[in-house]
Amino acid sequence: MDERAEQRMDWQELTNLTGGQPFVVERVRLTARGVAIEGEFEPPQLAQLSIEDQVFVTAFVRCHGSIKEMERIFGVSYPTIKSRLNRIAQGLDFVDTDPAPSRADVIDRLQRGEISAQEALRELEAPK
Repeated sequence: MDERAEQRMDWQELTNLTGGQPFVVERVRLTARGVAIEGEFEPPQLAQLSIEDQVFVTAFVRCHGSIKEMERIFGVSYPTIKSRLNRIAQGLDFVDTDPAPSRADVIDRLQRGEISAQEALRELEAPK
């Protein structure tokens, strides 16, 4: 068994052992560097999913997001796939892909004449 397969098995065993209950990792070892770090680390969001949901998300990524292919693989309908994706998505925190510009960015753009004073005020007053 290769190292990646062993790592997958470790996560699966850990997920099964915890029974879906929250847990904290207290030691991380960087094998290539021979360094261990101790503290409290929350596992990545995807590692906190059930094994079944991890398999589902992995299949979805490997299918490049093709719901039609997911229907074929899992033998279920479009609404079932969408429902499961929605359920999983509700449990994940998403990264803000369009964060509000910083105050300094707005002022820099104003000074360069890229935006008007009115636009700058609107951006600075916008809720974050």
